[in-house]
Amino acid sequence: MDLNLKRPLLFFDIESTGLNIPTDSIIELSFVKAFPGKSEPEIKTWKIRPWDYENNCQRHISEEASKVNGVKDEDLKDCPLFINVAAEVAQWLDDSDLAGFNSARFDLPMLAEEFERVKLYCRNRIAALSTPEAKKAEARELLSKIDKVNLHEPLMVDVQNIYHAMEPRNLRAAYRFYCGGEDFENAHAAEADTVATFEVLKAQLDRYKEPDKYREQVLKNDVKSLAAFVGKKYIDFSGHLILGDDGEAYINFGKHKGRLARDVWKTESSYFKWIQDGSFTLDTKAEFARLADKFKAERDAASKRPATADELQGLKDKFNGKLF
Repeated sequence: MDLNLKRPLLFFDIESTGLNIPTDSIIELSFVKAFPGKSEPEIKTWKIRPWDYENNCQRHISEEASKVNGVKDEDLKDCPLFINVAAEVAQWLDDSDLAGFNSARFDLPMLAEEFERVKLYCRNRIAALSTPEAKKAEARELLSKIDKVNLHEPLMVDVQNIYHAMEPRNLRAAYRFYCGGEDFENAHAAEADTVATFEVLKAQLDRYKEPDKYREQVLKNDVKSLAAFVGKKYIDFSGHLILGDDGEAYINFGKHKGRLARDVWKTESSYFKWIQDGSFTLDTKAEFARLADKFKAERDAASKRPATADELQGLKDKFNGKLF
């Protein structure tokens, strides 16, 4: 079954130096972009030299990661850095929803982190007095092309979530189960995994279009319905902030887990500074900073408006009718 799309759906997969988002980097990125009204997708894959912008050196691929993806440090020495391909990656992302296999909790935040690193590097280059004007101009040009990239905005279809809801297994088993035949070749290569994910989603739509005696649930052929399988609404990709049913942000880890972020900011604003100084992803820090700015703006606006009758009565009750 072909996908019923209103706008492009971009399937993606990454391979990385490791699994720690703040300290690891992408080494391979593959896109399979499906378009409304077109049966054949477009495919693009980048091999990327992982780079530590702060220390100006190549990041090391961990032994554990290398065993899985088969890539070693020397294999990437002549490849571009993410900063060199960021504008092209942003073009592929433009006006697209996203899809992947187990991508919502790792691939998506890792991709967001790489963009945030490049944005920060460009801003630092522009601000530094020692940066030559030509380099500042290059940084401004790149920043203009990627600054609007916000991976929180697109709908995200995680094919693994659909798969586990229907048939709890992994990508290889999913491909065998839905697409038939033997395992696909080059598993754990980004392009092979991404193409397989694309084929699995189409087969899932065929398989679950009608209920049967074992399963009443069906899959609707639209991206909004498919994206609903992601589950909890995380505000930041790492899941440190979660959106409650009341539309409010809640802390989702540590000593304040389950508390309203707004209440924590009011009673312990230093916690938000601790987040900025800690070893959290740049995306997590950005979302905490955004909330802090929002709460401060609301407080400032409230301080400038006249007190309501209920607020005045509350003050009178608090001080037994004596305001001074």
